[in-house]
Amino acid sequence: MIDNSLFTNKKVVYHTLGCKLNFAETSSIGKQLADEGFVKARAGEEADICIINTCSVTDTADHKCRQAISRLHRLHPKAKMIVTGCYAQLKPQEIAGIEGVDLVLGANEKFDILSYLENGNSSSEPKIRRGDILKVKEFKPSVSHDDRTRYFLKIQDGCDYYCSFCTIPLARGHSRSGTIAETVKMAEEVISQGAREIVLTGVNTGEFGKRNGEKFMDLLKALDEIDAEVRFRISSVEPNLLTEEIIRFVSVSKRIMPHFHIPLQSGSNEVLKLMKRRYTTEDFADKVAIIRQYLPDAFIGVDTIVGVRGETDELFEESVQFIRSLDFSQLHVFTYSERADTKMLEIEHNVAIKERKRRSDLLHVISDEKTKSFYEKQIGKRATVLWESKRDGDVMHGFTENYIRVERPYDRKMVNVVENIIPGEWNADKTALISPLNPPPGEARS
Repeated sequence: MIDNSLFTNKKVVYHTLGCKLNFAETSSIGKQLADEGFVKARAGEEADICIINTCSVTDTADHKCRQAISRLHRLHPKAKMIVTGCYAQLKPQEIAGIEGVDLVLGANEKFDILSYLENGNSSSEPKIRRGDILKVKEFKPSVSHDDRTRYFLKIQDGCDYYCSFCTIPLARGHSRSGTIAETVKMAEEVISQGAREIVLTGVNTGEFGKRNGEKFMDLLKALDEIDAEVRFRISSVEPNLLTEEIIRFVSVSKRIMPHFHIPLQSGSNEVLKLMKRRYTTEDFADKVAIIRQYLPDAFIGVDTIVGVRGETDELFEESVQFIRSLDFSQLHVFTYSERADTKMLEIEHNVAIKERKRRSDLLHVISDEKTKSFYEKQIGKRATVLWESKRDGDVMHGFTENYIRVERPYDRKMVNVVENIIPGEWNADKTALISPLNPPPGEARS
């Protein structure tokens, strides 16, 4: 039994780096603490506790984590500094050596943060509490609300793929998830709180239900049957797990949006082998073609990594040509960063940092071209947009069902409202489409 009188009105600062999964988990930690009497520190207030949830996907991510720790220590010199997340799981000793750090919690230990706070810290030396993440079987659900209108619902954690460039299995453990019934219940809870859009997040989302005999497809069907005005988006699915059955179902779904995020990583089969990926470029192209067959206007986001070991100039050029041939909407370009304890370090051929940047810049140009082309094809097509709460001067933004970013004059009454629109011309900053104030003739606002 935790004595919450110890925590009443204690001020906390939260800082999250990395993926939406981290944000969902920080939000859950924040709710735990709020229920015990903690309050979130306001701007300018000195906190009693700082909690930093870290990322470690690249060297840059590690560097940003160290910077965040040092900055928060300067701003809150008397606060108890607790660091958790992927960086904490992978390199706890490194973090413990940073000035100001009091406690380092591993990826699974973060969910028991209250008990560590209650026990206090009897020594001036930083404490490390980190178990063997590969032995963890329990799934800890989380949900967060961003500063707009979306909720991010964690439905899966961990990964069993062990790609040669990636440390996620070492940071988050084996693939695990809740049940369909538990996930639907959480979705219904956030809908009752006002959620109009929920993003399904995970490390390897398509592996939902792997260990309990359920399937991701069955979860989508169950969510689609929820009796509420709500939209669901799938955050990311491995191409080998994105089946035609799923794509076909999304095409007729009432709730699941026509929006796919698929990691390609490379457009060269030889590099995909070096990465230990579970598909070929031919497989990937086939999935994109199937999406376009069922959902011609779907948004397709594609992840790529440039500059991995073994990616020669010739193989990169092969990848570029393949990427250009795909009918997608946007690239998410990541620059390779060496990660300790990964198999890719055994590959001799190394790409210079300057060349990695050149390759990244080139793919960003291709992404801009593809996005502009996709947006322009949507001009004049009927759509529904969920307007966001964030105000940008005199305008507000929202996203259509197929993830077209649109804008309108700010109207507080339209926040979190779904409106029928016809997207207009390309905006001057090439980041949004202008939508008309009024719905198309003969249509009413939903």
